[in-house]
Amino acid sequence: MAWNEPGNNGKNNDPWKQGGRDQGPPDLDEVFRNLGKKFGGIFGGGGSGSASSGGGGFSVAMILVLIVGLLVWGVSGFYTIKDAERGVILRFGQYHTEVTAGIHWKPTFIDRVIPVNVQEVRSLRADGFMLTQDQNLVRVTFEVQYRIFNARQYLFSVVDADRSLREATDAALRFVIGHSIMDDVLTRGREVVRQNTRQELEGIIEPYNMGITLVDVNFRDARPPEEVRDAFDDAIRAQEDQERFVQEATAYAREIEPRARGQVNRVMQEAEAYKQQIVLKAQGEVARFERLLPEYLAAPKVTRDRLYLETMEYVYGNTSKVLVDVKNSNNIMYLPLDQLIKQGAGSSGSSSSQPARSSADPVTMPPRQDNVRGGTTRGGRN
Repeated sequence: MAWNEPGNNGKNNDPWKQGGRDQGPPDLDEVFRNLGKKFGGIFGGGGSGSASSGGGGFSVAMILVLIVGLLVWGVSGFYTIKDAERGVILRFGQYHTEVTAGIHWKPTFIDRVIPVNVQEVRSLRADGFMLTQDQNLVRVTFEVQYRIFNARQYLFSVVDADRSLREATDAALRFVIGHSIMDDVLTRGREVVRQNTRQELEGIIEPYNMGITLVDVNFRDARPPEEVRDAFDDAIRAQEDQERFVQEATAYAREIEPRARGQVNRVMQEAEAYKQQIVLKAQGEVARFERLLPEYLAAPKVTRDRLYLETMEYVYGNTSKVLVDVKNSNNIMYLPLDQLIKQGAGSSGSSSSQPARSSADPVTMPPRQDNVRGGTTRGGRN
């Protein structure tokens, strides 16, 4: 139950009334005077009387306020620089020094710290209608990525480094587009435009020492005005078809050329092999006749007969023959002319596809012909 709540059995529990008298709330002036007396004793002040006590309390209050203000001022001077940042310190508005990452202290109201991120890759976009060399209008979108490498130059070399870089990008892009034709800007020359724009932009910003380095320059988009976009789309598709046909023709040429070279090599090898075959065959015939000449000089008739028999053996061995014994038999001779004609036609077709056989080639004799040859040549004529 609260001390001033009614119904407390007539008891008054007011904390300011002690001993039956009303003391009231504590006087702040008296509290300060007591503190002043204590601090006055500490600092050597021993004044007495009401006036001296009031002045001592005021001075102690001022000292306390001054001490608290100094503490707040000292604590407010601590600041932190991140790993990716550099802190640029201005003393009374003028450049003083730079600090690296970590916790530092500065005198408040005297120094000012401007943190600058030197590792972040920033980007800006340049966009607008531009006139080409062949008097055509195109809308070009460019993006520049850059990074700060010198915080002092970035802040104080120019008024606004980002805005200056944007204006320099626009100027470099318009210069390059103005010296290019529209087909190059829209299709095949975009890489050249990008490289030329970067070189021109670096040449523009270098004398200003803005503390900025270019990371990359990207050619985002290039398109004609909306009023003539359909016609330009048709022209671009035609150019793409032309490039596709050229590539297909190049691929076909690369496929056919090795095949033709292979056929040429094969024909040349076959011709060389045929040449060697004919030369070796001719050399073999020459060697055979050279060996045959002494035998012919020794026995001309025997040699002629042997050559005749070998020739007939070769001729009859490659043709169809019918042997009829009319002396000891009365059988009727039947000649299968149709089969002989077919067989003759087949042998002529096969002989046309094969090289002619010379007398130097070995001849395979059937058993009957061997007997006839042995009996006739050696038994009868010798």
